[in-house]
Amino acid sequence: MLRRTKEKSKMENVLFCWIFFTLGWTLTDGSEMEQDFMWHLRKIPRVVSERTFRLTSPTFKADTKMVLDRVCGIECQKELPAPSLSDLEDSLSYETVFENGTRTLTRVKVQDVVLEPTQNITTKGALVRRRRQVYGTDSRFSILDKRFLTNFPFNTAVKLSTGCSGILISPSHVLTAAHCVHDGKDYIKGSKKLRVGLLKMRNKGGGKKRRGSKRSRREANGGDKREGTKVNLERDKAGRRRRKESGRGQRVAEGKPSFQWTRVKNTHIPKGWARGGRGEAALDYDYALLELKRPHKKKYMELGISPTIKKLPGGMIHFSGFDRDRADQLVYRFCSVSDESNDLLYQYCDAESGSTGSGVYLRLKEPDKKNWKRKIIAVYSGHQWVDVHGVQKDYNVAVRITPLKYAQICLWIHGDNANCTYG
Repeated sequence: MLRRTKEKSKMENVLFCWIFFTLGWTLTDGSEMEQDFMWHLRKIPRVVSERTFRLTSPTFKADTKMVLDRVCGIECQKELPAPSLSDLEDSLSYETVFENGTRTLTRVKVQDVVLEPTQNITTKGALVRRRRQVYGTDSRFSILDKRFLTNFPFNTAVKLSTGCSGILISPSHVLTAAHCVHDGKDYIKGSKKLRVGLLKMRNKGGGKKRRGSKRSRREANGGDKREGTKVNLERDKAGRRRRKESGRGQRVAEGKPSFQWTRVKNTHIPKGWARGGRGEAALDYDYALLELKRPHKKKYMELGISPTIKKLPGGMIHFSGFDRDRADQLVYRFCSVSDESNDLLYQYCDAESGSTGSGVYLRLKEPDKKNWKRKIIAVYSGHQWVDVHGVQKDYNVAVRITPLKYAQICLWIHGDNANCTYG
């Protein structure tokens, strides 16, 4: 029985490796590689900070809200007029919440942008809609082998103390979904002392005790304080060796990952999402940037402009996150995109709560180079109900990184637009 289990595990690893290393290539007519599947550098508009105002501190009392009440779908968006320059500037203005609970609003100006009519694209003959839950064959992969878990691209996935996922996009920044910290009107409970958990593997035998290790264990297990109490009681009765064997030592023996938790210094949210009492949050702006208090040393993933479905190899997207039904396991999945609009990707990747906020990425060829590169092209927003021909349909939705959003996030990272000319 044990032998069969080992053989099955080995076969799963081989299958995963094959999928992982071959998804970057897409064949056309069974033999030729599609030459247009590459990153195209393009000049992006400029988003410039104009003026910053102080706002009253938020109450941090909102409940986590993963699903919006009503979302304007593809057909609905076709009927909307193209946004004016002032509308874009208002939506791309942003709130910043600092670690001490203070808050500011920064107004922006958009320059060098060409306003074009809305051109939402609907894929003809799209798949029949189905519910988001995992039924039948589960197409998700739990990343358990540390050879993958601690290496790019999987090492870029992080866990938020509010229960969402995110992705590292610089030595000090994490991209996630706005609804993971804000419900559209106020900041959610727990976001005032927001933490980001970076995956790490403990070596057998432990090592030096890190400050905050008890807190890290509690947060990695959903904030259950009773677990920390149990570990302390075992240590008091049997001494330090018993504590290592029953707690930390057991985690090492099973080869499970742990999290290194880092405080968030500040959070940026576009005003298009944080509308307060002046209207519903817009799904198109469901993204946020977190600046870490301490920079990390891991390899991060760069941002990229989201291409159309026709420019996706096999029409496929990829993302990894911490689905709540798999107890702190990093879960990877890939699937084809069903429909798209200017700002959203509609798909049916198998996913459960906890994976929202994950970075959706592609692997495309770099211009004039032989190597391929992964970049983030969207943020996974989760399961949403949208209007389709006047009827509410459910999709898994991702918010695309458009040229304007790329410019805004780049401004958040660098503090100015000097490094945000091309993307």
